[in-house]
Amino acid sequence: MGIDYRAKYFTRTESGFPEEIDILGTIYEKVEDLRYGTNPHQGASFYRPKGASDMPFGDMEQLKSGKSGLSETNYGDLNHGANIVKYFGRPACAVMKHLNPSGAAVQVDNQDLRTVYIRARDADAIAAFGGTAVFNVKVDVETAREIMTSVVEVVAAPEFDDEALAVFNDSETYKMNKQMRVIRLPNLMSLPKWVGDPAMPTIKTLMDGTVVVAEPLLTSVKSGDDLQKAITEHAKHGRFEIKATPTQRQIDDLLFSWYVNLSVRSNGVVIAKNGVTLAVGTGQQDRVAAVRQAIAKAREKFKGTETLEGAVLSSDAFFPFRDSVDAAAEAGIKAIVQPGGSVRDWDSIESCNEHGIAMVFTGERIFSHH
Repeated sequence: MGIDYRAKYFTRTESGFPEEIDILGTIYEKVEDLRYGTNPHQGASFYRPKGASDMPFGDMEQLKSGKSGLSETNYGDLNHGANIVKYFGRPACAVMKHLNPSGAAVQVDNQDLRTVYIRARDADAIAAFGGTAVFNVKVDVETAREIMTSVVEVVAAPEFDDEALAVFNDSETYKMNKQMRVIRLPNLMSLPKWVGDPAMPTIKTLMDGTVVVAEPLLTSVKSGDDLQKAITEHAKHGRFEIKATPTQRQIDDLLFSWYVNLSVRSNGVVIAKNGVTLAVGTGQQDRVAAVRQAIAKAREKFKGTETLEGAVLSSDAFFPFRDSVDAAAEAGIKAIVQPGGSVRDWDSIESCNEHGIAMVFTGERIFSHH
């Protein structure tokens, strides 16, 4: 028999996991035992670094706890939702389900927060049912009332109006959300965003107790100036350069879709238009399947009420063949952002030029295998 690593280093008793644990030399203190882990038969506890302060999650306040508190999945949705909205200086909302965004939206023109939320929720209203809504600004009473019109499990934001909290606590009027959790995430916008920002590593534990420690997934794409015109040189086929130039609206949507894609399980594809996701293709084993999945989801959801014509698409890794671009073109997509770096970039650029699609490279891949 091998060593019982769990019993030796990290024993869980009937009262939960230990009050303090040592992870790679850092002492963590337990904040709470969770409702359960990923599934009801899995125990779980939430910890923060001992002595740390001003942490969005470590110092979060459960303003309304609901029945039995939070689960590990709730924490995961909070984390990935915050990881999306932190990138925007305008009001934004991410609606999360099973650690993937069902929809996300950022303010366009002078939209109020209620409208931003509706756009994020209705990007996939079916998937949003029972989800987690994360905001990057204070939630007002009108937005709170809109949130309570459908089933929501968790709402999180840096702040809430007193009137909004009164709505969330009105279990007589809004009985279907009686057990909804309301979370204040202080300093949400202080979370690391860009490559080089001070940030904790990610730690994944394997089944035998070994761990993989890695730098966190951040991006170096801060603005449209960091998007590179798609150009490639091929020894056999020669030089290829994209002809179409994205408009400013398309650049804004390309950046938006890229930031959302950082929190999409790879293979990930995000289709967006006018500051809202039209569809998210996630968790596919090949690139073109993610593209086709996103297109099919958008067509099924909107059924002619929203057109893909003029939309943009982000891909978390390069296109190995032109089939993804051809599928995007057939759907009416007019701009694409992707890392570039494939030996067949020339093929994708050629397809874009044939279809009048603008394409830009980021020079970085954003696979997320959470």
